[in-house]
Amino acid sequence: MPELRRRWRPPFPLDLPAVLAPLQRGKGDPAVRRDADGLAWLAGNTPDGPGTLALRRADGEVEAAAWGDGAAFLLDRLPALLGAGDDDTGFVAHHDVVARVRWRMPGLRIGASGRVWDALVPAVLEQKVTGVEARRSWRELCRWFGEPAPGPAPAGLRVPPTPAAIRSVVDWDWHRAGVDLKRRTTLVAAARVARRLERAAELGGTAGRRLLRQVPGVGVWTAAEVAQRAWGDPDAVSVGDFHIPAIVGHALVGSALDDAGMLAELAPYAPQRQRVVRYLEAAGFTRPRFGPRYPVRDYRAV
Repeated sequence: MPELRRRWRPPFPLDLPAVLAPLQRGKGDPAVRRDADGLAWLAGNTPDGPGTLALRRADGEVEAAAWGDGAAFLLDRLPALLGAGDDDTGFVAHHDVVARVRWRMPGLRIGASGRVWDALVPAVLEQKVTGVEARRSWRELCRWFGEPAPGPAPAGLRVPPTPAAIRSVVDWDWHRAGVDLKRRTTLVAAARVARRLERAAELGGTAGRRLLRQVPGVGVWTAAEVAQRAWGDPDAVSVGDFHIPAIVGHALVGSALDDAGMLAELAPYAPQRQRVVRYLEAAGFTRPRFGPRYPVRDYRAV
């Protein structure tokens, strides 16, 4: 299979693993892998078809290779993927902890994949369930209904299911993948208008999120999760998340917050509130491990 290559020298400090981290859904993500040599592999759908992208840092540059019908699209999007379009002009740290993290992590940028559908499917799967459940469903849908990644990709690397593939999934297979009726209905509804939803990345910001929310079942949280990854939205906070208000609260004020409290604390950072969340997550702040947890359900046993 023909291979396309590109070398790109970022004009800014770049922490490649940190920038790519939001695209990976757990260590077993079948669409995103990192090998022991520091090579990052990403498989995805593009307007031109499936493609595989391999990235590594070398001598201050990013070396990229791509395969498949979507290879040219992935290489053209490389700078944006790695944060070239990210603009933190006017950002002021209103908390000491944010200032410290920002100073320690100058290479952390918000990347933009330009691919709405591939960000939407796992976001919908993560609605109202534990991360364990969502990642299991994502792995199984990719394995059963995705394609092997083009090119010399690692064994098991898969291109996520296309909208047509999602529309073809029958009830029994949804059940085997542990996806309840509400989430499968949302995914099928999104698959029917997937081509139009890609325009959200062009619109960006509030307009892009508003377009996504026209799909029944896609709410504020899901639209924000897609916006963060597809067009690198620096202000799209995942309101309604089980973990993020606690992370923000404990990092900034020393105690857990609800959504309203989190938004109030982040208000001075608008229109770059999500940038603060990314700094805190990348620095290792987590939700304290005490208190009630959601049980891990297995719909396959029902």
